Amino acid sequence: MLRLRAGPGLVVVEWPGRKAAALELICRSAKEAGQLVRDFGGRIEKLPADWLTLYTRAQKRPPLRIGRRLIITNGGGTLAPRLSPRRTAAHLVIPAGAAFGTGEHATTAMSLRLLERITRRLKGDWLFADLGTGSGILALAARSFGATRAVGVDHDATAISTARANARFNRITRTEFKIADVRCWRPERKMNVVGANLYSELLIETLPQVRRYLAPGGWLIASGIMRTQEAGVMGALRSHGIQIQEIRRRGKWIALAGIRQAGRASPKRSAS
Repeated sequence: MLRLRAGPGLVVVEWPGRKAAALELICRSAKEAGQLVRDFGGRIEKLPADWLTLYTRAQKRPPLRIGRRLIITNGGGTLAPRLSPRRTAAHLVIPAGAAFGTGEHATTAMSLRLLERITRRLKGDWLFADLGTGSGILALAARSFGATRAVGVDHDATAISTARANARFNRITRTEFKIADVRCWRPERKMNVVGANLYSELLIETLPQVRRYLAPGGWLIASGIMRTQEAGVMGALRSHGIQIQEIRRRGKWIALAGIRQAGRASPKRSAS
């Protein structure tokens, strides 16, 4: 019945590993959209007036280069080569239509560049955890940079499904994506690098757990932090034994990298 009403404008969206599918339809007026919702259910999302221009621009976005070791593209409908033509950089394909992080947002791009710099000096086996993994882009990048294993954690089932699909598409193994609350998640082994693209309040709340499973001398990459919240986050990191090594700022956002110090974290002091 809906297909008869919608005609060729009906789009069926399916996700790998999920039985459910979404039906999307662009309507010409709010009245038309409201009638469809009354008849068939669902919800209405208002698109910006230039939605088609924005979508087309996203499809044509230039490759995102992360140092000399990684190139991220939207694929253009082709499978990702493992290496660039000069065989100097790995390729990742994150489809332009994928939600939860394609590398374009400042917080993700800064995290990727910090990860690339940090991992240049890592030798031997090292493990990576990605908190709030979204599309899995940081975990997949970590494997490209030499991580022995990478695990991504997110509370959103659709995000985890997307991350797993991106790993399969890029033929990247030794990745694991888990549906879990980052505040409660516990890995089985100590992590050498942890990425946390989380809003500031959640990052601060998660720090006691992160410190427990981040190996001494291990790296924490934190982003999703607004400049107005920088002082509070820096204080929380210091109190949990994270020594800041590098801070990047872009627009209203910051990202930082710090090393977990050996020994116990500083105790919290109550106000007198």
